[in-house]
Amino acid sequence: MSIADFSGRVRPDACPGALQTHAAADGPLARIRVPGGAVSPAQLRELAAFGGVELTSRANVQVRAVADPAAFARRMAAVGLLPSATHERVRNIVASPLGGRLTGFATEPLVTGLDHALCARQDLADLPGRFLFAVDDGTGDVAALGADVTLVEDGLLLAGRPFALPGADVATMIEAAAAFLAERGDTGAWRLAELPDGPERVAAHLTARPVTAGSPARGTAPAQEPDVTEGAAPAQGTGTAEGTAPAQGRGAAAGVTPLPDGRLALEAVVPLGRLTAAQARLLAGLDVPVRLTPWRTVVLLDLGHLPDLAGSGLVTDPDSPWAGVSACTGSPGCAKSLADVQGDAARWVAAQPHRPALPVHWAGCERRCGLPRGRVVEMVATGDGYQERQK
Repeated sequence: MSIADFSGRVRPDACPGALQTHAAADGPLARIRVPGGAVSPAQLRELAAFGGVELTSRANVQVRAVADPAAFARRMAAVGLLPSATHERVRNIVASPLGGRLTGFATEPLVTGLDHALCARQDLADLPGRFLFAVDDGTGDVAALGADVTLVEDGLLLAGRPFALPGADVATMIEAAAAFLAERGDTGAWRLAELPDGPERVAAHLTARPVTAGSPARGTAPAQEPDVTEGAAPAQGTGTAEGTAPAQGRGAAAGVTPLPDGRLALEAVVPLGRLTAAQARLLAGLDVPVRLTPWRTVVLLDLGHLPDLAGSGLVTDPDSPWAGVSACTGSPGCAKSLADVQGDAARWVAAQPHRPALPVHWAGCERRCGLPRGRVVEMVATGDGYQERQK
């Protein structure tokens, strides 16, 4: 399907998955959907067997240089990371990592129910690989991502905009996705915000009475997905793409959160979103609920005491400069990159005493893949050093 009507894109949606890999410069790249960011110890150990993994802004994981994609897919299926061959690329579900432990609105059962309902609808296998669901527990963290369909405790957001849809639930989310497909027709739109009056048109499918559209939820912006499959999205299109950072207002964080039952949650930043095999095995060995987040962090839930992560490379200091730095894939993983931005960003961080006042994003070319929303300092490779800009 041609998508030339959106930001000049002319290719079909080639969003990678476990079965449809992307031909990156360093070999086949596989993307594994992890609804709600929930990953089990067994799944972490299996991912560790393939070396380090990349965390994406939809709390999914990517594995680079997959030597045997077919064997990889079989192993992912064996540990429950590939439950549906037909729907694997559309299981894009983000959720508040604390799952309602602070607010009382439990989201984890909703994520599970949504995933099962999504895979049970054959027609929804036709959703674009960029279409995004979100379930927010009342903290507003994932509501700020501008997902196509977001469930909150008191209703539904469509492309980040609240609508008067009382009683909205998982079934409503499924019907909203089906309505998007019906309205999408042959337009080639990947996201609800790309359809003229898309939110209103979908809302009209969901209720027989007039609906009232509100302004975008705080921190959100209608998202349009640029055309890229390197695990990051170019700055053009102002989208929240699979590899981009989410809307400013949350961002990567680190530290301890006391839970109402006396236990603790610990959030750790994964530097530049690269989770090593050793780190994955360490997390698996803790045997506690682990949630990957859209901010390329990991959250350890329901802790009786804080684990010793010293020397692991996982960052738990809220003032660490790692919490404010992101980077695209860079060389050698991306053929378009003009520099080893991951290495250069790491060397820059090593010289910083504190978290930067503004997020700093390192990019290997003018596409500026992974550029966060909001105010950002950009370090853009030119082939002759870096040009510093402020967005």
